[in-house]
Amino acid sequence: MELRIITSPAKKMRAQDAPPWPVREPAFLERAERLVHAMRGLTRDEAQALWKCSDRLADLNYERLRGMDLRRDATAAAVAYEGIQYTHMAPEVMDDRELAWLDDHLRILSGLYGVLRPLDGVVPYRLEMQARLSVDGARDLYAFWGDALYEALAAEGCELVVNVASVEYARAVTPFARPDGPQVLNCLFGVLRDGALRQPATEAKAARGTFVRWCAERGVGGPDELRDFAERGYALDEARSDEETLVFSRR
Repeated sequence: MELRIITSPAKKMRAQDAPPWPVREPAFLERAERLVHAMRGLTRDEAQALWKCSDRLADLNYERLRGMDLRRDATAAAVAYEGIQYTHMAPEVMDDRELAWLDDHLRILSGLYGVLRPLDGVVPYRLEMQARLSVDGARDLYAFWGDALYEALAAEGCELVVNVASVEYARAVTPFARPDGPQVLNCLFGVLRDGALRQPATEAKAARGTFVRWCAERGVGGPDELRDFAERGYALDEARSDEETLVFSRR
């Protein structure tokens, strides 16, 4: 079964002149350039309000925005994002086979780029999916992207979308699932406390990255194989799982 794992980006990014190297431009590059053009029409204070960040980060990203060229000096998406999830995914130390699997099967959702393959070339930016940026008559980024990200997955021949993205990013794909298109399988990672399943944000990010790396190491090819995930003390929680959701819990 052709599956694609969807995940979230990280807020912190870097430009890196080291492998793995980018091998292509993002699929929605022209639409991303329209978003950049719209952000350049904002004042510095308007941009900070859009980004909801500190003065230091607003200054950094506003300066980046002024000179941003999405077609030059790109870094492979998988290593451009910095954060807990990507640290545990560790794409920079994957071998060629694992990296090829990652590029074929992982899709990173992005407020700016829409959807990215791990070896797509990107530049550092700040634009979360939930940002209220009005572009081309759309009131926000969810309206701007519409069903385009889900349909892009469908066009790849994807039959199953394995969702390990945050709620903010999954909302750009999963609501558009249709009966004759890719179906969605949600994967949740939680910690058992007093009989209840809790999802601490930091641990959830670590688990998602570990899960993706585990899949790449094994070259996972179908949903049944996902049930064997048992890293970081997790195991499939059969009682909490169903046809639409796999719940992995740890104590």
